Amino acid sequence: MEIGLSGFSEDPGAGRSTGQGRWPARETSGETPNPAGHSGPGSGTAGQSRRPADNAEESPAAEAELGGAGPRCPVSAADSRLLKKSLALLEPQSEKAMAYFFATFFVHNPELRPMFPLALDGSRQQVFGALTRCVWASDRPESLTGWLTELARDHRKYGVLEHHYGPFCDALLAALRAFGDGSWSPQTEAAWAAAVHHIGAVMADAARRFSAEPAWWVAEVVEHDQRRPDLAVLALRPDQPLPYRPGQYVSVQVPRWPRVWRDYSIANAPGPDGLLRLHVRAIPGGAVSTALVHQTTTGDTVILGRARGGMTADAITSHRVVCVAGGTGLAPVKAIAEALTGPHRPAPHPDVQVFFGARSAADLYDLPDLLRLAEARPSLTVVPVVSGEPDYSGLTGAVPEVAAAHLGPRTKDIVISGPAGLVTRAAAIVPAHVPGASVHRDPLPGWTGHPADT
Repeated sequence: MEIGLSGFSEDPGAGRSTGQGRWPARETSGETPNPAGHSGPGSGTAGQSRRPADNAEESPAAEAELGGAGPRCPVSAADSRLLKKSLALLEPQSEKAMAYFFATFFVHNPELRPMFPLALDGSRQQVFGALTRCVWASDRPESLTGWLTELARDHRKYGVLEHHYGPFCDALLAALRAFGDGSWSPQTEAAWAAAVHHIGAVMADAARRFSAEPAWWVAEVVEHDQRRPDLAVLALRPDQPLPYRPGQYVSVQVPRWPRVWRDYSIANAPGPDGLLRLHVRAIPGGAVSTALVHQTTTGDTVILGRARGGMTADAITSHRVVCVAGGTGLAPVKAIAEALTGPHRPAPHPDVQVFFGARSAADLYDLPDLLRLAEARPSLTVVPVVSGEPDYSGLTGAVPEVAAAHLGPRTKDIVISGPAGLVTRAAAIVPAHVPGASVHRDPLPGWTGHPADT
């Protein structure tokens, strides 16, 4: 979940353009893309191929990349407890409070309204969810600062600049004050003011420090492989190098739906061709996913945000790795497995076992590619698992249970990716069979589940 000047809702009513699948060439002024007459590429949602909230902890590589600690957190331990209590009392009125917040924000800053989708339902939920995350991380300032810094860097693709965070935080504090009810006191107001202004200061500082890096990339669709009626694998070529670590994801905007973004995991490790491969399932009512699967062809262009995410190959250092993936949650697992077993990884390569689960054999949409990869990588083993076909010739059952039953005793790292239910189940039962193993998981944000992915 995210906080800032962003909309986060993949809403079919969020302002459709009549574009034919191509963005204009990258402007050289450093402005955000303006394909449909809006003030920026807009806002979007965390979506199908990643989590409800980014991991608060970034890998060592990510921490080194950020550089600088940002503004110091002024929230004391006593204030942190007070904020958590106040937030719990506010939660039943969260929708009304967020509606008040957006109304206040737009009344005082009408020029910023075009940055957001027309429908704000998802935006209200996401901003409150992000505020909740900030409050519960207020007693872990280094983690919170790292997450807010990454968030601000990502928000640059919406056209968010350093000076936008002040008005945003002022409106947020006004909403909190208006809905504080009987719990509001001078102490509560002081704690909220310190926390909210710290959020704004960290994000404004990051927007300034990283203003020279690209805010977005134009990418051409060079391959569109329809693997299933509702699923496609796309290969994208960005107009300039887009740095990422295996296991991360990028946000995607299509010309047909300006101001609407969806996050998708990159399904390959970085290669010399610079291509990014995405696994996309069309979700009923999902504007971006439907456009990518059914309305996109080779030669079309999309807009990409910067890569994000903490479940990466560089966080894995052991020599025995087990990966559990369901549905299109395979994408980050495949990138991690490719990186861990690739020629650029210092020898000896870790033994990597990938359990790939789906409802039917037909839904193992990437199995041929996985098996070809395993054939070329002796340290990689691929185990397909089918849960809905008892007569399947391979392993059958729910992939978490099957993986747990076949774990090697020396397993030290467990990577889990897929629908929220699968991630929760796998995280509960798989590590229990190998006490002491490190668990790496990135639940997919906004994932409601798909029958083929269970």
